[in-house]
Amino acid sequence: MSAPALWRRLIAEFLGSAFLGAIVIGSGIAAQRLSPSDTGLELLENVAAIVAGLYALILTFGPVSGAHFNPVVSFADAAMGGLSWRDAAAYLPAQVAGCMTGTVAANLMFGLPAVSVSVTRRSSGAHALSEVIATAGLILVIFALARAGRPASAPAAVASYIGAACWFTASASFANPALTVGRMFSSTFAGIAPSSAPVFILAQLGGGIAGVLIVKLLYPVPTPASAAEADEQRPVAAGPAVRRHQPPVPPTSHPNGSVFHPAAHRA
Repeated sequence: MSAPALWRRLIAEFLGSAFLGAIVIGSGIAAQRLSPSDTGLELLENVAAIVAGLYALILTFGPVSGAHFNPVVSFADAAMGGLSWRDAAAYLPAQVAGCMTGTVAANLMFGLPAVSVSVTRRSSGAHALSEVIATAGLILVIFALARAGRPASAPAAVASYIGAACWFTASASFANPALTVGRMFSSTFAGIAPSSAPVFILAQLGGGIAGVLIVKLLYPVPTPASAAEADEQRPVAAGPAVRRHQPPVPPTSHPNGSVFHPAAHRA
């Protein structure tokens, strides 16, 4: 089964990233208004919306583009042979534009200026380490499931991991350069100051590289059994390029085509 046309995948990545940006920023604004002065409750409300929204977005856009919504995921997919480097590069502007569009939409939905530059600084060493760990874990979850032939588990696993990482990291687990850029344009609960964004993005890239190395160490190649199982579940939104990570299985296997992920993506 061949992959959808690139233009369809780019539209899916743009729309999915836009919805993700709107979910992250919009739920942050709502939480701030519903629970003023209670940061813990605000975070709980924000994370609950992100987990539910990400799960739905992966299921919706996974069969079209792989539901990456995240440049780190796209380039990790390319590094493991699931996506061409050219396509990964084409995904990047769609993801960044989508996250920025979603942020602007969230601002407008809550009666705020379309663009308000965030002043929330998050550039400490603890924040950087958190982003490395959060992003590495995201890549591990996504591609471990893909290589193990468990694509149907990926939407729930990715969304659950992101929800957990929002709590166990000091940075609240952005784990996504495109979303980091989008968050700069909302001076709200979920925003990040432009001066802090480069630190986050570099940490995310480092985490992505670490995640790819860990996946290759633990899952050098998909086993024939896992590949066969993944092949049976091709229509299911599951994880980035699940289909592409299967070794050749004559006479019906096809090295192209993608099912899932993201992510997550994150938030």
